[in-house]
Amino acid sequence: MSIILDPHCALCQGPGGDILWQDGLCRVVRVGGAEGNDYPGYCRIIWRDHVREMTDLDTSERHRLMTLVFATESALRRLYAPDKINLASLGNLVPHLHWHVIPRFLDDPHFPSPIWSGERPRGNRAAAGPVVDNPALHQAISRAMSEASGENV
Repeated sequence: MSIILDPHCALCQGPGGDILWQDGLCRVVRVGGAEGNDYPGYCRIIWRDHVREMTDLDTSERHRLMTLVFATESALRRLYAPDKINLASLGNLVPHLHWHVIPRFLDDPHFPSPIWSGERPRGNRAAAGPVVDNPALHQAISRAMSEASGENV
């Protein structure tokens, strides 16, 4: 598949977060801003080509993308030990194929609801999840991608 970039798409024109790992077709980014602060380790796996749906990819591309999603999930589980991991591919606002990999903690702002639902009252709730610095996250994702390479990523 040839690479197609849409000049009006935010994920074609920018990284979509802090790049933790990338190759010619995909990148793994750490989500920043308020979402990233409330959900430590929140990552997106973004397919470089501007496609809307998983079925726009051929079978081998789908396998490759999901291998990266699973490798990212594994790295985040090892690094953060979350209570749950959420995987989501929505693309309703940005019609560009990407997966959200979100470590969830019992004390995060929305648990047990999806992060896009109404926030729970904060009360005396501590900051969500453990604090892990960006270099440690970068190293964990890079290691997971290297391990996944044995699976023909």
